[in-house]
Amino acid sequence: MRLDKFLKVSRIIKRRTVANEACAGGRVTLNDKVAKPSAEIHVGDILAIRFGEHIGKYRILGVQETVKKEAADQLYEVLSEDAELIRERNLS
Repeated sequence: MRLDKFLKVSRIIKRRTVANEACAGGRVTLNDKVAKPSAEIHVGDILAIRFGEHIGKYRILGVQETVKKEAADQLYEVLSEDAELIRERNLS
């Protein structure tokens, strides 16, 4: 699956266009390498996203084309996030 689509399906980033822009802007790394929106992701990959001054790190646990909102957080494991990112993710 493409990275930008995974970010949207997992709801780490709410819209695919925003996910695409984040990847194209060099704010997303996949296994410690800057990732393009079209990068293929696999179970076990480590994803890091820079949201302004905040950085979130996630391990990919599953890859599915579609998933219900309630199950989206089962596609990844949070490795590290600061308090601001945790708060924002829990509001959605």
